[in-house]
Amino acid sequence: MKTWNDYKEHVYKVDSEIAKDMKEVEELAAIISTIIEQRNRLGLSQRDLAALCKLPQSSIARIESCQTMPNLRTLLNILQHLGLSLTVSKSRQVF
Repeated sequence: MKTWNDYKEHVYKVDSEIAKDMKEVEELAAIISTIIEQRNRLGLSQRDLAALCKLPQSSIARIESCQTMPNLRTLLNILQHLGLSLTVSKSRQVF
């Protein structure tokens, strides 16, 4: 295996439980990365975003560093203040 994608494909084939966990982590990382990128694009600091969302700056920092997972209401609040939305769609593959 030469790449991360090669390894992921291998794991997906041999261990569905680990594959499920890996997929979940990747999806969460994509959401957090989008939040950070959009916050930076808008020129907002964590403190600025926290003030807009009426949250402590430390909460934004913990969310962005994946130390905590926000509840849905908090996530939607953050997304709204960043001009982002959450879309739910059917998964191509069910584990």
